[in-house]
Amino acid sequence: MSLSTTITAGVAHVTLARPAQHNAFDEVLIAALTATFNALGIDPAVRAIILSGEGKSFCAGADLGWMKRAAAFTEAENRADAMRLSDMLAAIDSCPKPVIARVHGNVAGGGVGLVACADMAVAIDGTQFRLSEVRLGLTPATISPFVVARIGAGQARRWFLTAEAFDAAQARAIGLVHETAADAAAADAIIAGWLSHLTAAAPGAVADAKALVADVAGRTITDALRALTASRIAARRASAEGREGLAAFFDKRKPEWSR
Repeated sequence: MSLSTTITAGVAHVTLARPAQHNAFDEVLIAALTATFNALGIDPAVRAIILSGEGKSFCAGADLGWMKRAAAFTEAENRADAMRLSDMLAAIDSCPKPVIARVHGNVAGGGVGLVACADMAVAIDGTQFRLSEVRLGLTPATISPFVVARIGAGQARRWFLTAEAFDAAQARAIGLVHETAADAAAADAIIAGWLSHLTAAAPGAVADAKALVADVAGRTITDALRALTASRIAARRASAEGREGLAAFFDKRKPEWSR
């Protein structure tokens, strides 16, 4: 089994479970992650998802055996293989449920892509990140839309080109992770804080807010964009959640979703 999933009190814990391979990707793990996040995204019992790695590392990128097999593929087969990885990243990035990455150990290549697709990420001190592809004669092409969206083009132009390692503090400085933690217990405390805020919010509003960021990011402020955002808040105000949230606020009680 390359992936384990448990759901406790509305929180799904998705754990990469290839510790002997430092949770490196292969075809099986990629397919399992895609299916899991697609399923969790529509599960009404799930309020948030925590993505972590078993063993010494969060995710060390591509599995060597998978890379060796891919080296023998035709260009068309390689393109299809890369699209399966891209589909997996997109399933995480666009998942309607908030995704939290709990990061430790070695995080390379596609592992950095996983972190970039999470809504929130905390890295434990000692974590080492590397976008190492150019040292193998490759580029971080498949993960690039997600990583560049997270850290910006200016930072990507350094780390994509040098393939140098960077630590948790540097990852926070460039915006790849939101927080750093001294140890696992401290990371879990940070995550618990995030979860307390997420579960106090309306689940549909959280999903809409996540989609709103994706729809607005990088766009020029135009009349069309302003009209779009006005229609989005109008729809929220008229929604059952919006009505319940406002009623609860004025009645000085907890809304239904946080009881």
